[in-house]
Amino acid sequence: MQQVRNLERAGVLPPATRTAAGYRVYGELHLQSALAYRALAAGIEPSEARKIVRAVHRFPLAHALALLDAAHARLAAERTELKNAEHAAQAVCAEPIDDVRSSDSMSVSELANALGVRPSTLRHWDSEGLVVPSRDPVRGTRHYTPAHVRNARIVHQLRLAGYRIAPLRALMPQLHRARRWADVSAALAARDLQLTARSRTLLDAAAAISAIVALADSALHEPADTKPT
Repeated sequence: MQQVRNLERAGVLPPATRTAAGYRVYGELHLQSALAYRALAAGIEPSEARKIVRAVHRFPLAHALALLDAAHARLAAERTELKNAEHAAQAVCAEPIDDVRSSDSMSVSELANALGVRPSTLRHWDSEGLVVPSRDPVRGTRHYTPAHVRNARIVHQLRLAGYRIAPLRALMPQLHRARRWADVSAALAARDLQLTARSRTLLDAAAAISAIVALADSALHEPADTKPT
């Protein structure tokens, strides 16, 4: 019950009516508002979900729909990034790395420039165990062999697709085994399932928002003598 009060305080639920004894009375509008918020919060950031539902209550409908459209657009962009990562990672996994020579190694700065990331990003991946390069025994400088470079490119594509560090840390040891593309493909498929689940929650949220709008329209056009006093 406290969560319901918190949502009302945050403007996600419209103000509840009160009984003579001061008890809150919630109706269909409050239910649909709560359902809309819960669905949105499962697909986007909770703060953004609150902003959208508040907009449904406080602003013209076009404003709220614009916020919802923007959420859908960001999700669509994530899908595009995932598809691009799938193509790129598949190509990287298929590249041969035979006949490796020491001269083929890359430094941190060289690989960072090639990937378009900061050297600190590569160092972070090293510390997290994602891509651990060879070390110069005297200077301690990092050297990335073609195998390291390939793994770094895969990590880069998966990170662009929204893959987090912890799942990648569990995945990378598998990439050193025989079925590299199968493992990467499974990781990307898991990410696709996450996006599909989020898309479904936005669909559920849209249905609840539509119900809120219908209730508001009904109340607006309700004859004055039938409205509660």
